[in-house]
Amino acid sequence: METVSHDGRETAYRLARPEGAGPTTLYVHGSGGNHRLWANQYGPDGPAHPAVAVDLSGHGESEDVDTEPGAATMSAYAEDVAAVAEETDASVLVGNSLGGAVLFRTLLDGRYEPEAAVFAGTGAKLAVHERIRNLLETDYETVIEFLHEDSRLFYRGDETTIERSADAMRDAGQAVTRRDYLSCHTFDVRDELDGITVPALAIVGEHDNLTPPAYHEYLADRLPDCDLAEVANAAHLAMIEQPAVFNTTVEEFIDGTLG
Repeated sequence: METVSHDGRETAYRLARPEGAGPTTLYVHGSGGNHRLWANQYGPDGPAHPAVAVDLSGHGESEDVDTEPGAATMSAYAEDVAAVAEETDASVLVGNSLGGAVLFRTLLDGRYEPEAAVFAGTGAKLAVHERIRNLLETDYETVIEFLHEDSRLFYRGDETTIERSADAMRDAGQAVTRRDYLSCHTFDVRDELDGITVPALAIVGEHDNLTPPAYHEYLADRLPDCDLAEVANAAHLAMIEQPAVFNTTVEEFIDGTLG
């Protein structure tokens, strides 16, 4: 892991294949996650381009911030992404769930201007059900179990994959994950989408019940330049469940957009 200093803190990131062909692509994880979400993208079976996976503040190996859930936290996470993108000269930003919301904030606030963006399992508005918000305060383990039921994070996750994902949420901890979800709950950029001018791809798992395909159809309709792709036999974390299809779809978009 490498780090970059910015805004009074250290943000960690994983850089793979720095000498690889093609544009550098920066991957941003979702709520309660870390850079390992993208192991199938920066690992040996991933695309050949240079790959960067960030740990947002308070996740993985990155220093935390003292922010209230909502706009302040989203702004801090956008600072993380912009700092790592500048440090690695990233051309493409890819964000999942909360990470996609952070990309919207990064672009709309003018913190960093990539050549293209990929919004994976996310949306322009990310409301969180009241029951989940309450349980995040009182019974974190029940939240973890709920999210790992079929057609939520995974369509039909195998035992090892589910265990690793659940452990990542436990490592992030209840406080950070609650901050993530509450920040998602207040997030809404539906009236700002015309400010995203870079070419974009909205990609979603066929069975994603957390950020359904309709969210991505909305992005494809409302963003000035946005393609739409659906990954069969996958839910919210399509990059883990169907990595080959996810990687090929993203790589074809990047190649077609950046040449």
